[in-house]
Parts: sequence; structure tokens; C-alpha cells
Amino acid sequence: MKPIEEEKLKQLLQIVPDYPMIRIVHFADSGETMPRTIGEFIEKKGYEYQINCLDTDYFETLQKTFDTQESIKPVKFTLSRPRYMVQGKVFEYVFVTAAVEESIREDFLKRVHPIMKNAGNIIIFLPKKDHIQRYEWMRLLEENYYVATNTIDDLFEHYDVLISKKMHGWGG
Repeated sequence: MKPIEEEKLKQLLQIVPDYPMIRIVHFADSGETMPRTIGEFIEKKGYEYQINCLDTDYFETLQKTFDTQESIKPVKFTLSRPRYMVQGKVFEYVFVTAAVEESIREDFLKRVHPIMKNAGNIIIFLPKKDHIQRYEWMRLLEENYYVATNTIDDLFEHYDVLISKKMHGWGG
């Protein structure tokens, strides 16, 4: 993961309302600034944060970093799992900074859908100005019961951010 500006990430985290018992899950394969910043945020608020680590070395690094914090849980994870549900937990926010291969993106969205609360948000970090990838993700989100998709393309130096809500009441 390219460097991410900590102060700008804190600005993005302002979308998370000040409600009790918020759960955040993060699909990541590298980078320590984002987990550390989100970790500090959730510690202050009393929320839960699960980091689904797609790389074993990354998992071990984060496990050492957060070994004393009960509300932050790194998990060894693979996107090829048939289901993403872990211990029946559902999340209000899903952050995706891992590179999800084009061939599995639709399956990824289908597997993420059940772990999100109704009207939960998925927040996908994309390479800056990669419009082909952006529009492909937008199409897949729409086809897989996500709505109100928006892009933030002027916040981070290296990333555009795609935010979409889980549709509730219909479909998957």
C-alpha cells in the first residue's frame, strides 16, 4: 500500500457516527498507518476493529502491534474463503485497501454483503485516477445490491475512495 496521509484519513473517519458499539472490518494486505489510525480512533470511541490480513507476514506484524488491545483483532484471512462471516459478527463499515483481483471482485462483494449491517458502508481505496477500475467497481456494486455509490477523489494523494451502502430490504 502506498503511503496514506494520516490527517486526511482522520477526516474520512468523520463519516463514522458517534454511536455505541460500531464495528469496523478492514481487508488489508499491507500498510501500518491506516490500521494504527483506525485503531486509535476506535479505542477513543469504544468500537471494535477487525483487520482481515491477506498476507501472513502482515498478519504477524499487526498481531505484534495490537497484541495488548482487546478491541483490535488482526485475523489471518484469504479472499477465497467460501464465507467471510467470523463468529457471527456484522459490521457497519467495511474498509478495503487490499488489491482485489478483477476475477474475484464480484464474489468478494457477494461474500462481504452478509457481514454488513443493513445500510452499512463499504469503503474501497482505489489507485488515483484509475477510472477503468473505478467504473468496474461501481458496476459490480450496483449489480450486487449496493446503492448510493460516491467517489471522493480529492482527499488523498495516491487514492480515490469509493463509498457505497448496502441495500437493505431487497435482494441478496
